[in-house]
Amino acid sequence: MNMSTTIESVDDANSRAVQSHVLSPRFYTTDFAAMDRIDVSAVREEWDAVMQEYEGDNNHDHFQRDAEFAQELAQSQAQWTPELKQELLDFFVSSLTSEFSGCILYNEIRKNVNNPDIKQLMTFMARDESRHAGFINQSLRDFNLGIDLGQLKRTKAYTYFKPKYIMYATYLSEKIGYARYITIYRQLERHPELRFHPIFRWFERWCNDEYRHGESFALIMRANPHLLSGLNLLWIRFFLLAVYATMYVRDHRRPILHHAMGLDSTQYDYKVFQITNDITRQVFPIALDIDHPAFRAGLSHLVTIAEAFDQAKAKKGLWARVQQGWHGARAAVQFARLFVLPVKSQTLNAKTILRPTW
Repeated sequence: MNMSTTIESVDDANSRAVQSHVLSPRFYTTDFAAMDRIDVSAVREEWDAVMQEYEGDNNHDHFQRDAEFAQELAQSQAQWTPELKQELLDFFVSSLTSEFSGCILYNEIRKNVNNPDIKQLMTFMARDESRHAGFINQSLRDFNLGIDLGQLKRTKAYTYFKPKYIMYATYLSEKIGYARYITIYRQLERHPELRFHPIFRWFERWCNDEYRHGESFALIMRANPHLLSGLNLLWIRFFLLAVYATMYVRDHRRPILHHAMGLDSTQYDYKVFQITNDITRQVFPIALDIDHPAFRAGLSHLVTIAEAFDQAKAKKGLWARVQQGWHGARAAVQFARLFVLPVKSQTLNAKTILRPTW
């Protein structure tokens, strides 16, 4: 586990959440006027069907801890190693920050648009992400490490993204979030003896929220096909690679977490990539060739560079800063090499909506 600090106190947890670097979840803002002009009339029938699902709110009573939660937590915790606990806490903080990031963005869009379709969607999505973040925060509070969400909103840096970047990045983050959670859930469904925290019992219905969020952005992009052609294909390629590479490097910084679930980090990541590739056929005309030997070697090289960067960051002085810059440049060059690898073309599904069957 390569982390600059362990999480031992509530200050450590809040400090980790507020960090802004290439691997940490970010907070975003965007052009609200442009979001207000989005038109979904070309996919009205599918759009209304998804809105009815949101309205039905099948998870309204899901995010409640049952009577067995505390007992299962106490029994599991007795078997944790210190290293597993740290990776689990890092997973919680990272996941909470990501969920809360979505909540803030969606809520800000909701407040700043008049478009009834977009306002309705953002209201539903902010509702869901708020529940998710709050549920994770309850598990952090079990260790007296709860995140001050109000303070986090005020102090974490915000990144401006054009609306189309929001579309690509949010669609992918929601879909890969589904793929991650459902893969973990299915593994622990097969091997309940490896479920070392009760929160994983909630993952199936939880990740269906993430899946539905992605469906909404897929519909917006299909209703605006210019987002899926021409030079925008380069942006799609960029965001696919950025999301996959970030996940791969981040996951290989906490291998003990996956090992405790009976998962190998590399095999787990490629399973998630395959599910995400299968899903994105609904909207992206291209997919990364995740089986290309140069792609796999390149991601592994990024992990090696990240480890070298962490080692340099742990040191002090001018030479340490020079080393950090050098490793940052190496990572950029490696990312560029991955970016120019061949991609696969794919025909979009006739209908956008794709039911979660994984």
